[in-house]
Amino acid sequence: MRKIDKREADSYFRIRTILITIYLLIGFTASFVVVFFAEQLSEFSFNGMPFHYFMGAQGAILIFIILLFTNAIINDRIDKKFGLDQDQKE
Repeated sequence: MRKIDKREADSYFRIRTILITIYLLIGFTASFVVVFFAEQLSEFSFNGMPFHYFMGAQGAILIFIILLFTNAIINDRIDKKFGLDQDQKE
């Protein structure tokens, strides 16, 4: 891994912090907000079940798994952009 100057490091960590915040907001919405509005969401159905039940039983877990893969792919691209990828030969 190569060293980067402070300005690049600040930019790198700013991007990573913004992404982590977005992922946390999506996770919070999928797990807590859906439960908070369960009565209103019971009018909608998904896969033959009420939407709030689906999100509680399977949806939040699926969103979490999708976020994990999305995070890995995006972070690899950010690392390559800043020259911090591990595939690089020194």
